[in-house]
Amino acid sequence: MKKHIPNAITCFNLFSGCVGIAFAFNNNLIYAGYAIIIAALFDFADGLIARALSVYSILGRELDSLADVISFGLLPSVIVYQLFLAAPQLGELSIYLNYSAFMITIFSALRLAKFNIDARQTDHFIGLPTPANALLVASLPMIISEAGSFWSSYILNPYFLFIFSIGMGFLLVMEVPLISLKFKSFALNENLLRYILLFSAALLIVLFKFVAVPFIIFIYIVLSVIQFKF
Repeated sequence: MKKHIPNAITCFNLFSGCVGIAFAFNNNLIYAGYAIIIAALFDFADGLIARALSVYSILGRELDSLADVISFGLLPSVIVYQLFLAAPQLGELSIYLNYSAFMITIFSALRLAKFNIDARQTDHFIGLPTPANALLVASLPMIISEAGSFWSSYILNPYFLFIFSIGMGFLLVMEVPLISLKFKSFALNENLLRYILLFSAALLIVLFKFVAVPFIIFIYIVLSVIQFKF
């Protein structure tokens, strides 16, 4: 019985992604963002419980990737697509830029497929993890809602959204090792940069709420480069 528990949690991840897509198509992007956050919690929990119960399975690995394509690939693309539609159309070209939002789905699928067959990604990631990318997307409508017109003038710009979609696609598949938050122990000397990342993330969220998310992703990439370069 216990071997089915992680898969059931993965299905909740998938369900959250599907509900989030429904919210996004109804232009309720805040709730769509919350759906990504809930899906990320389930995504973290299924692996944690699978390790705790020692119930690894090929089915679970494949199901996890399929759920992640929906929750952290398709759902973020729909959110960005809706932001495109909300942005002022800057000429005929910007109309066609809307569909670049789905580059996030394509590169997320590539990222997840690579993860399943890449033996290097046991204690670190190669490329930005799809949940991190999805959480960044989820923060965009929340930033617009909280920070007002100052940020919305930048975010709700077709050219920014186009560059953002292509750029995040590149980060998903880039050949750069990034820190994994899977703790093998809690020793300070082995996890110093992980603790710095978590402390920085907590502090920034308290101070700046959702505006902090892009800065957290930036700090995550910088700390990863420091760890694996030096």
